[in-house]
Amino acid sequence: MRRFVLFLFIFFLVCGIIAQAEEWDTLKSTHFVVYYKKAPEDFVKKISDRAEELYNKITADLGFNRFDFWLWDNRAKIYIYDDAVQFQTTTGNPAWVGGVAIPKLKTIATFYYAKNTDYSPQVSLPDFLNQGLPHEMTHIIFREFVGFSNTAIPLWLEEGVASYQEKDKYDKVYALLKYWRSEKRFMDLKKLSQFSALSGIDDKTAGVFYAEAFTVVDFLMKEFGRDRFVLFCQNLRDKKNFEQALVSTYSLRDIGELDSAWQRYLWHE
Repeated sequence: MRRFVLFLFIFFLVCGIIAQAEEWDTLKSTHFVVYYKKAPEDFVKKISDRAEELYNKITADLGFNRFDFWLWDNRAKIYIYDDAVQFQTTTGNPAWVGGVAIPKLKTIATFYYAKNTDYSPQVSLPDFLNQGLPHEMTHIIFREFVGFSNTAIPLWLEEGVASYQEKDKYDKVYALLKYWRSEKRFMDLKKLSQFSALSGIDDKTAGVFYAEAFTVVDFLMKEFGRDRFVLFCQNLRDKKNFEQALVSTYSLRDIGELDSAWQRYLWHE
């Protein structure tokens, strides 16, 4: 199902890009080509400059060694649609999504965050520069490392790694998790692992999913260290399934034990 949804998304996005190819202006930098139409040039420049700042920062933060350098014809692409409606129509994403990445195509799509419009997005340009853009870039960098077609990666892990680059956004997340637990909205790791796609879910459920996914990765990083996490990702890359990679990296017998350790960490039990 996840592959089917991804296929449809890529199909619609590529068709939309091809259909409008002659309309795109471009801004090229060392590692990126930004495509835009009506977005103001200063807006486009801010996204381009921020993407360049993040290019090495994300890799260093995760501890990944890069082998695929985004240079010349291999530069990543960022498409900026004119507004949220055009973005949602072309990509098929719900209103709560401010950007999306296609790792295999090394492509990110977003839209111009215009003010005072009837379709005002739920995020601002600073939000996208500090949260959305690093999140989407991390999807590409993570998949370059573990494999674009690697089916051993649960959705919560991939989104957790991407959300880990939005640390400032999750300053108060641990207090929120306690509240969600009291409201019976908290999901254990077994429940998180059942998500293969986020299409069709409401923004509240999506918020819980992303927050919890972040805390699992944050737990692994803080409890066991970055080097061990890199080894875990290497084991996933080397064709192990998730539990094999988990057992061979951490002192955990299975995903159930990871769930227990993570929740003890959350609730300080």
